[in-house]
Amino acid sequence: MQKPFQVPLLLRWYRTHRRELPWRRTRDPYCILLSEIMLQQTQVKTVIPYYHRFLKKFPSFRALARAPLDGVLKSWEGLGYYSRARNFHALAKEVAALPQAVLPSSYEELIALPGIGRYTAGAVLSIAFGQDYPVVDGNVQRVLARFFGIRENIALPPVRRGLWELAGALLIKGSAGTFNQALMELGALVCVPQNPDCPRCPLRKNCTARRMGLENEIPVKTKKAPVPRYQIGAGVIWKGDQLLISQRPLKGLLGGLWEFPGGKQEPGESLAQCVRREIKEELGVEVRVGKALARVDHAYTHFKITLHAYACRYLRGKPRPLGVRDWRWVKPAQLRRFAFPAANQPIIEKLLSALPPRRT
Repeated sequence: MQKPFQVPLLLRWYRTHRRELPWRRTRDPYCILLSEIMLQQTQVKTVIPYYHRFLKKFPSFRALARAPLDGVLKSWEGLGYYSRARNFHALAKEVAALPQAVLPSSYEELIALPGIGRYTAGAVLSIAFGQDYPVVDGNVQRVLARFFGIRENIALPPVRRGLWELAGALLIKGSAGTFNQALMELGALVCVPQNPDCPRCPLRKNCTARRMGLENEIPVKTKKAPVPRYQIGAGVIWKGDQLLISQRPLKGLLGGLWEFPGGKQEPGESLAQCVRREIKEELGVEVRVGKALARVDHAYTHFKITLHAYACRYLRGKPRPLGVRDWRWVKPAQLRRFAFPAANQPIIEKLLSALPPRRT
């Protein structure tokens, strides 16, 4: 190693400056795993209320395993990256089938469970079970790359492997959980992506990036390609006082969530034509497309959409799950029982706001 990594200074800083987070008050593997899954690509302040609500409703692997997937997705609604919820639910079923429903404490068994990768396995083993495993997330990558002055693209597999090796070499035997959390906390609070607060960093004395003035150039990453935007047409389909909603297939983006049926506009077709075609392809029914109800802009990780919702009147055909997992006729007041994507929420709010006030 080119520079001495001052672990005692890092641990001392962590004891003084770490955030008081709910999952740091327990060693329960279920709670630790839940927090790690929720924190993937999601900010801490967003996760905390979801973490409390989820634990209250599903306090154990057995409780989660008994729950229907729809209920799990509803509890996850708004947190995004719904494959995490589906995988955690599947994992809970596997763990609940084990003796005493206890999460395995070996790397090989953990990594074989749904949704568990190298990082999550290392975090759970070190924090919940006190085993000597490193972790490398985005925060750790940034701290190590800056401290050791790594000028190569951290997205390249050889560079990533090198960062894992570095993290493992720095690990404090017997205190891996504390060390891993300290390293991640430093990246989250001080060694942030842009304009890091170097004067507050306990490792500043020997940090290569700070010495060379490259704090904002390291780590080196692949330049992002332009983000495409798609036009989506969706139908709010009325039959009497009921609406037709559909459930997305379990695999793929937003799997298992309910939505107002529709899809991507094709070249040369109007949005009304798009709505009619998609509803026919997905559900086998014909509709008359009426006025526009709402336009919603929404961003996903790798693309953006503009969702155009139209009021539609059901004409003919029995709904069938041709391109969807399931379908239901529901009254507007029942919509909140189902887990919908964020882009559908403004449409639901508009529909519910048009309902007559409830009598008290």
